Amino acid sequence: MRGFVSLEVIRERCVGAAGETSGRAAREHQENPPTYSRIPSPPERMSVLQVVTVATRENRAGPAVADWFLHCARLHGKFTVDPIDLATVNLPMFDEPKHPRFQQYEHEHTRRWSATVARADAYVFVTPEYNYGAPPSIVNAIDYLNKEWAYKPVGFVSYGGVSGGTRSVQMIKQIVTSLRMMPIPEAVTIPFFTQYVDKESGAFAPGETQATAATAMLDELRRWSDALATLRR
Repeated sequence: MRGFVSLEVIRERCVGAAGETSGRAAREHQENPPTYSRIPSPPERMSVLQVVTVATRENRAGPAVADWFLHCARLHGKFTVDPIDLATVNLPMFDEPKHPRFQQYEHEHTRRWSATVARADAYVFVTPEYNYGAPPSIVNAIDYLNKEWAYKPVGFVSYGGVSGGTRSVQMIKQIVTSLRMMPIPEAVTIPFFTQYVDKESGAFAPGETQATAATAMLDELRRWSDALATLRR
């Protein structure tokens, strides 16, 4: 019949026209690619590392050891470094009437300590060893709080005699795990530490072995801090 066009012919013409149009559009896209405004990413927040000097007694070596490690941490460059000295914090023996998990603190010194600990993403405890164990100052400081410590990694710089303070570290590890902290295996252990203290200036400078260990521990702390960030939100 004159003037009759089959469906097959219509389909072929439509497909052909669409293909031609699509091909032309593709060529134009290649010749004149569109430009898009790039939305800048927000600056990455540096994780906060608190370096806690544990010893509080007079004539302590802790500040000298902590100063050395603080220098290592700042050179490392992957944390905002926040030095904390328990002698300056000066907490009394734990005296809150309610369990720390409620965070219903009655004393101002507890509220200050809570705010200090809460702002950190990771910790390094610079600790000696007392009588095969941890100094009471760090046990007391840990006991004051609960949720503020949770889901954060902790490393250790320990110093002492032949054991290098390792028995103190082992005791603290048992405590912090009950608070959902992650004590990492990498550590800086300094036996016979007095040999590295300058007799005139009092400066502490152990050597390459401890510096290498410090870098390895800081690298691992950053990995764990990033990995646990979701749980801290």
